[in-house]
Amino acid sequence: MSSAVGTCLWSVSAAAQDISANNDDQFEADNRIVIADRVHDEFITVLGSALSDRTSNSNRALTIIGADEIDQIQTPDITQILERAPGVTTTRNGPIGGFTSVRVRGSTSDQVLVLIDGIRLNDPSAPGAGFDFANVQTGNITKVEILRGANSIIWGSNAIGGVIALDTRGSRGTASLTGEGGSFGTVNLSGSVRPDIADGLDVNISGGYFDNDGFSSFADGTENDGFRQSYINGHAGYSLTSGIYLFAQGRFATSRLDIDGFPAPAFAFADTDEFQETQQFSASAGVEYSGDNLELRALYSIADIDRDNFNPAFGDDVSFFAEGRNERIELRGELQPVNNVTVFFGLENEETRFETGPFGTAAESGIDSAYGLLRYNDDVVNISAGLRVDDHEQFGSQVTFGADASIALDVGWKLVGAYQEGFRAPSLFQLLSDFGNTNLQPETSQSFEVGIQYNDRNSVYPIGGSVTLFTRDTDNQIDFISCFGVTDAICDNRPFGTFDNILSTRAQGVEADLSVQPIDTFIARIAYSYIDTENRSAGSANVGNVLARQPDNVLTLSADWTPELAGKPVNLGGDVRLVSDSFDNAANSVRLDGFAVVRLRASYDITDNIQLYGRVENLFDAQYQTVSGFGTPGMSAFGGVRVTL
Repeated sequence: MSSAVGTCLWSVSAAAQDISANNDDQFEADNRIVIADRVHDEFITVLGSALSDRTSNSNRALTIIGADEIDQIQTPDITQILERAPGVTTTRNGPIGGFTSVRVRGSTSDQVLVLIDGIRLNDPSAPGAGFDFANVQTGNITKVEILRGANSIIWGSNAIGGVIALDTRGSRGTASLTGEGGSFGTVNLSGSVRPDIADGLDVNISGGYFDNDGFSSFADGTENDGFRQSYINGHAGYSLTSGIYLFAQGRFATSRLDIDGFPAPAFAFADTDEFQETQQFSASAGVEYSGDNLELRALYSIADIDRDNFNPAFGDDVSFFAEGRNERIELRGELQPVNNVTVFFGLENEETRFETGPFGTAAESGIDSAYGLLRYNDDVVNISAGLRVDDHEQFGSQVTFGADASIALDVGWKLVGAYQEGFRAPSLFQLLSDFGNTNLQPETSQSFEVGIQYNDRNSVYPIGGSVTLFTRDTDNQIDFISCFGVTDAICDNRPFGTFDNILSTRAQGVEADLSVQPIDTFIARIAYSYIDTENRSAGSANVGNVLARQPDNVLTLSADWTPELAGKPVNLGGDVRLVSDSFDNAANSVRLDGFAVVRLRASYDITDNIQLYGRVENLFDAQYQTVSGFGTPGMSAFGGVRVTL
């Protein structure tokens, strides 16, 4: 029900190797917002503590995909990057640019927190305050981090399923330019420049343009629904002293998407001339202090999203609009009072507001938060535990606890486990819109996981991977309820429906992640998930059903071979994405058949700075749907050139 209502309302962590003191100095020098991706073949993460940290210090299920792998995959479609992590499933309403949801470990998309360049981008004006990945192209992304499982101690609301961080601040060299074209009239351009202006000053500017004629969003339609987007990212940082670093950054994206709707008189899904214009703006500024035993980061950030829907059948005026804004002030710190002990702490203030129309519904709210996390780690044991307190203007206070641990078993082997509580505050739309319910309580979850890790998918060793068992119970999950013909008090002044805490759900399963590189020129990766979901809402007509749009089995296989031709590398690779059957609705009455999609790709470095590449998507022209009634792309082909200086 919630998926249908949304449419209507919205029209393995690496085991650390010994690192010398010199390497530690390099890490300290890079411990900024413009940190290098790696410290001697070990990726750096921000998802565990919100401050730069080695992946070996994380006890959580974490996947990091760097710029080299992103470029190798070639696609502008962010979902193809995210699907390389186990536990991740995606759905899209039609062509690229259509509403795109990402779920982690059986969560809803609203229960996944999304960051771009460290700024929270979940949309306050969306029904569930989730994030639409349709407005993100991969052209300027240099790193993707996916934390599977709750981390509400550090990140607060929306992190029940996990946290996804996209970063555009990394480097592809002094300058880069990529251009491609192909099926559906695609034109895809992106580039970046990192000029050397002055000592201590780091500047990075990137941007791009994407244009695609698309195909019909309505699966049985004939009219193409295209998508066009322009975007720019900028970052500047300055080392004021050896321990003080100033930074500012921003992102702006504007797009137009053709959409299909429900025209009169049948009011059934069909081709229409409707379209949506979207503008996204986000920015932050702050200062970082780095001392011998203390790190501090103070930050102000703003994220703003505006959507306007137009229906030419009713004239040139906006038929629906939604505007959401999120402003945050943060102070985060890391203190090492004694050897092997680290204290992470933070204070946050968040103010959100939204407005939708044309009827002029508007509201605002705020939340104050504080957290502390204590970590002990030595060569064998790594233990973390912490508490978070959130005080929301509408529903009051929420206390969240979490703990995790790992034990090094042998060189490269690590046993990990975690207990995490999560929560998601009701969105402003769910609380205060015309459909709102001010009595809503936050969704809460309790999750357990245990796993074993060997090296890491990005390590320099021939084999790396992990296996993780997990379970999560969610209570007070918010869903939309219809008020047609209902006389209960909850429906007073809500003739079309409202929101209520009516769901209890469980998601449990196993994830497996494996990377095999027997020789330098060949690598294969496997990401597999079995996710068993269940509606456990006592008294509900849907109790015992699996959750909507959540397949049980999901597998991504990838392989790349990079021999040399005339002294230059050639890359030959491909992916296979296998997805089992699922249901489109909570009643489990509309089945979505499973599918297999095969992708092939190739590239050739004609010089040290110029690369030609091409790919074929959906090689066998599989016919499938991830959302009932919405089309998906058939076989398509693309080619391009990448120049890097």
